[in-house]
Amino acid sequence: MIGLGKFVTVLTFPLILSGCVTGAEYSSEQAGFASVADKTAIVTTKQTVWIQNQSQARSAAVQVKSLLAQKKPLGVETAVQIALLNNKGLQAAYADLGDSAADAWQSTMFINPTVSIGTTGIGTPELEAFKTIEGMITTNVLALATSNRDIAIADTRFRQAQLTAAVRTLQVAADARRAWIGAVAAWENVGQLQRAQAAADAASELAEKLGETGAMAKGAQAREHVFVAELAGETAKARLAARLAKEELTRLMGLWGSDLDYQVPNGLPPLPKSIVKRDTIEAEALKNRIDLQVAKLELEATARSYGLTEATRYVTDLEILTGFETEREIEDDEKKTETTAQVELEFAIPIFDTGKARMRKAELAYMRAANLLAEKAVNVRSEARSAYEAYRSNYDIARHYRNSVVPLRTKVEEESLLTYNGMISNTFELLTDTRDKINSILLSVNAKRDFWLAEANLAPAIYGGGATTASAETEVAAAPEGGGGGGH
Repeated sequence: MIGLGKFVTVLTFPLILSGCVTGAEYSSEQAGFASVADKTAIVTTKQTVWIQNQSQARSAAVQVKSLLAQKKPLGVETAVQIALLNNKGLQAAYADLGDSAADAWQSTMFINPTVSIGTTGIGTPELEAFKTIEGMITTNVLALATSNRDIAIADTRFRQAQLTAAVRTLQVAADARRAWIGAVAAWENVGQLQRAQAAADAASELAEKLGETGAMAKGAQAREHVFVAELAGETAKARLAARLAKEELTRLMGLWGSDLDYQVPNGLPPLPKSIVKRDTIEAEALKNRIDLQVAKLELEATARSYGLTEATRYVTDLEILTGFETEREIEDDEKKTETTAQVELEFAIPIFDTGKARMRKAELAYMRAANLLAEKAVNVRSEARSAYEAYRSNYDIARHYRNSVVPLRTKVEEESLLTYNGMISNTFELLTDTRDKINSILLSVNAKRDFWLAEANLAPAIYGGGATTASAETEVAAAPEGGGGGGH
């Protein structure tokens, strides 16, 4: 009969060596997400959710429907909130956070031991009197000895995943804000072109009537008509650009089906009376940039991994084998049973692989992480300076177009119209001045768009989230129909 009590004692011996570690911090369904939500709420003032079941999905869908049901054009803050609630790519990033939590949780668990049991003398009459039962359990002692370091590395990676999820959240919010600005600016361009075309249509009709009476030459009539035709083409291009800009916003908000009926305003907000001064923007960025904190944790994790490599340089496969051996012998019709414990130690002898190559790789990994962190710090300072310079300069440019260029072009057109009516100037001169005024208005709209984009890039430059450099070139953006309604 096997000594069961002694077997259980020997079986549990290797497990006692590892101590008792809990993974409660990592086992929650929302592990680490509270930190993500808190960090991003400070910057965006918006709510974000991690959807993991149907109930949470329905709740988020109800919130999105409620935000879209408002009887007014979609504002920028509402668009950002919808994106944070409904963007599926963001939910995928939160799943990565869950993976990291599971890895950290796994690191706190004991390594499953390997059990083997065998017997001799069964089925052989000659050996029936001498039966031996052997049992063995194998546990990786090295893994037990380094478990605290493994847990520390996994915890660092988990904190890194939290920050990465926060960066992704800020990126979605910033992208949605920029997409809203681009879409609204495109609609504003369409509205300006439509108003210009209405005036051009009236002039074309007048030219046609004057031509019928012989008061206007055919060449002058043709100039009026071709101007109207070209303006119609530009308006159509602008309308297409606006639809595509709105579609980009739709993608970021994760909308489809009946939710596509939302409208955006016809124009961007006016320029503020003054701009915010950020004399310490570099220091703010170095203190608050979440992606810089991710790089710091990468260096920390690499340093911990380097220490683990050093600790296991010579011994990489150390196992302790514990078990029992029970012998049963029949002598003079009397059964004798003897059980003895066994302990064996197995490890690899570093004859060929002394661990130098692994140490070199660990050193290089640490050097790489350190240099990437230093580069990141330099880039963060530069990005912060660039963001503020773009913000300040684009404000001056937009204000210049609003206060100087457009009023002067309007004055030129008015004077040209007076001289045209007085038969002093010809049709060609009037059309040239009108076209120049339209172009100046579009340049003014795009300058205002560039300012608001630069303003939207300030927060990502300070906190992270993928700031992009607004294009310095001015393009004619556009949008769907209806220049003077409540939105598109």
